[in-house]
Amino acid sequence: MPPAVLSRRALNRATLDRQLLLRRQSMPPLDLVDHLVGLQAQTPHTWYVGFWTRLTECDPDAIGALLTSRQLVRIALMRSTIHLVTAADALALRPLLQVVGERSFGGNFGKNLLDLDRDSLTEAGRAVLDAKPMTFSQLGHTLARQWPGRDEASLAQAIRAWVPLVQVPPRGVWGASGMALHAPLESWVGEPLRDYPVDEMVLRYLAAFGPASVRDVQVWSGLTKLREVVDRLRDRLVVFQDEARVELFDLPDAPRPDPDTP
Repeated sequence: MPPAVLSRRALNRATLDRQLLLRRQSMPPLDLVDHLVGLQAQTPHTWYVGFWTRLTECDPDAIGALLTSRQLVRIALMRSTIHLVTAADALALRPLLQVVGERSFGGNFGKNLLDLDRDSLTEAGRAVLDAKPMTFSQLGHTLARQWPGRDEASLAQAIRAWVPLVQVPPRGVWGASGMALHAPLESWVGEPLRDYPVDEMVLRYLAAFGPASVRDVQVWSGLTKLREVVDRLRDRLVVFQDEARVELFDLPDAPRPDPDTP
């Protein structure tokens, strides 16, 4: 028997429910970010609306304090774009998503540094930012003193691709402002990067965004070749189809509201 078909409206309500957008929730902001596997946070402050939309009580000052206390960080992760995530998720997800940033860098700035020793540049960039958070412009200018004649933007973007970097407060703090200064993640939160199974990342994605296709997971994360991961997890999942007969995967006990849910 073929998998059940989920209508566009059914998928809409399921996604709204997983994203906590059908009704406001009473939960700590840290738990919200953990459930969502992060919030897109390219801009310094507009993502606060994501909290206000989802929470019965939303105190932007308290959320900003989670940044200054380093429990939340803003870092390039999924699709190599800035996300607000828990410190624990930053340490876990960044190694998995390293290849996404490297792919983007290699197709652009990387061609300017093909003959440069990666380890030497990475070590120098990390040392510079450990000493003092900097903008990418400042970082590139500083590194160019050691590699004169090199494109400064390429030097800075290499560090962005190869070293996990957070944007440090006050940038991102409600009611405050500041330049986009960067510091190494491990130094900022005082913990090392972690081994984290890609299977777990996919399961958490489904909990927050499902039901979803393999392509959906790949577009969200920026990773490729996730079909083998989903196939490995198939016994732990339920399978549906959308109206175009695309295969969709989900967690068995995840909420899938009635399509007529307001």
